[in-house]
Amino acid sequence: MTELKRAPLPHDFHPAVPSFTVVSDDIAPGSVLKDAQVYAAGNTSPHLRWEGFPAQTKSFAVTCFDPDAPTGSGFWHWVLFDIPASVTELPAGAGSGKFEGLPEGAVQVRNDYGSKDFGGAAPPAGENHRYVFTVYAVDKEKLGPGADVSPAVVGFNLRFHTIARAQLLAEYEGPSKS
Repeated sequence: MTELKRAPLPHDFHPAVPSFTVVSDDIAPGSVLKDAQVYAAGNTSPHLRWEGFPAQTKSFAVTCFDPDAPTGSGFWHWVLFDIPASVTELPAGAGSGKFEGLPEGAVQVRNDYGSKDFGGAAPPAGENHRYVFTVYAVDKEKLGPGADVSPAVVGFNLRFHTIARAQLLAEYEGPSKS
């Protein structure tokens, strides 16, 4: 395994906000991602369920980010927003790009693979990367940006409209070269 200097987590530079709880039938906190969440194997977004968010929440956003990617800016695997406040769970596979399992009105923007869906883990051979799944409680029903913006634009808007945040961290190591 290649030893990496760990990059900061994506929210280390954002204003502090209260936390709430996110859980998954597919990912345990600190665990290794299953093949279903790996790009070359299953490429399936995990089940997510959340609770304990502020009563003022008007919508949610969900992201998956790899801060350890060898890009200098991390790697966005999934960016989804404008999830109605009445929705507190996404089934496995909701991020397929077909919008099956996503609530009406939810917006999915392109990930760093260039597609508007969940793109699974794919670290370089022998590197162990962290994958941060975050659910944001948002103070607006519609965050503002459209479906053709970059993940950075969504992140910029979330910085100013997040009232609470929950995250689930998992890891995955790229298979060693033979």
